[in-house]
Amino acid sequence: MRTALRQHWPEYLIEAAGLGIFMISAALFATLLEHPASPARAALPDPWLRRLLMGLAMGGTAALLVYSRWGKRSGAHFNPAFTLSFLRLAKVARWDALFYIVAQFAGGLAGLGLARLALAGALADPHVNSVATVPGPHGLAAAFAAEVAIAFVLMLVVLVVANRPRINRYTGLVVAALLVIYITFEAPWSGMSLNPARSFASALVGGVWTDLWIYFAAPALGMLAAVEVYRHAPGTHRVLCAKLHHDNHERCIFACDYPRDDDHHEAPHA
Repeated sequence: MRTALRQHWPEYLIEAAGLGIFMISAALFATLLEHPASPARAALPDPWLRRLLMGLAMGGTAALLVYSRWGKRSGAHFNPAFTLSFLRLAKVARWDALFYIVAQFAGGLAGLGLARLALAGALADPHVNSVATVPGPHGLAAAFAAEVAIAFVLMLVVLVVANRPRINRYTGLVVAALLVIYITFEAPWSGMSLNPARSFASALVGGVWTDLWIYFAAPALGMLAAVEVYRHAPGTHRVLCAKLHHDNHERCIFACDYPRDDDHHEAPHA
């Protein structure tokens, strides 16, 4: 544990900062698009169009984080369900996985807390609702199934794209495109979480604990199911690394088999 902390603390801080930035972006754009006093909401009465713009904003934020130097170094998980999936694939050491998850929860909470201070009461307005993820009018079962489905597809696509060196550099764009689609079309069903740390931050900051268990269980279940499908599907490539984007020269702390021409790889500590 001490060795992991001493050697890999920069990656842990990056994971915290990355989800914090994502939450700040979510809070700002949700307030801009949904608060009743916002001129943007008045100019865009169609909720479908507002969701599309929100999707583009959050997809763009995710892409910027993945392709940033920080994202290239930590692997750009920013999501405990991602980290657990790569732990299942034996690509992340146990202590690294634990500290990644702790950092993600802390970062998401810190980011949304800062947004709440900056936006004052606007973030708590019922139309913004601290960007909380809650089941839609179709009910709990539909919300749970929708979260499992979108998490499954996201993880499976990431594994297919990220583990092929010729197209690995496009992983961030694929993730961004899926976020746009999910926020536009799936959000009315479950609120579109995909991320336990993201939903926990909204629940704690906004006091919105409605059916939080869905957003802890469903993303992890969906992504772990995708891991099993990928591992056993005929013709699939091996899993090279736990980074979403590996076509760069930043160091790697994972159990990495990605082909490289430099010596920036560092073996993980179990």
